[in-house]
Amino acid sequence: MIQNEKWLQWALELQGIAQTGLYYSSGVFDQERYERIRRIAAEMISYKTEIPEDKVKDMFCSDVGYQTPKLDTRAAIFKEDKILLVKEKSGAWSMPGGWVDPDKSIMENTVKEAWEEAGLVVQADRLIALFDLDKNNLKLHPFKVIKAFVLCRIVGGCFHANSETVDSRYFGLDELPELTADKNTQEQIALCFKAKDARHWETVFD
Repeated sequence: MIQNEKWLQWALELQGIAQTGLYYSSGVFDQERYERIRRIAAEMISYKTEIPEDKVKDMFCSDVGYQTPKLDTRAAIFKEDKILLVKEKSGAWSMPGGWVDPDKSIMENTVKEAWEEAGLVVQADRLIALFDLDKNNLKLHPFKVIKAFVLCRIVGGCFHANSETVDSRYFGLDELPELTADKNTQEQIALCFKAKDARHWETVFD
């Protein structure tokens, strides 16, 4: 897994040190040094992954304050024994979801994303799992991400193509299409199927 490569761990640690230093230090020279450390960390990511440096800086160097993980929610929406996935412009599929807005809770954000990406009004009923992306999703991210999977019940609505998704369909566990790997894996979707059928469910976390 690329997340376990030492260079990435070093780059992430340098970014965290620099971000904290920029927030808490007041000296001009200290600020310059921490800013340079953050640029070096971004350059390391760009050099090793071939992601354009400007894009890395946008993702990697935009936060302020003490560095904490980003939070992502995914809505597990079922019809009979099939799960709803939305098709992104890339052609891959994912459970509706996205970054949690600063003014939203996990529940509120899950409901919002289901509406925006799938056109559905849903009720968020059960927290299925909280997963560390680095430990579960095989894709490089220049920051720590915690993913929340939430079982939802449809209240109303219907799909309309939008700026993020071009289609939505229901899939059985044995017929899943190409998935967006950093958003959901086959194993995570299988866990959502188990949670749907469980009379009592204990939230899974790592």
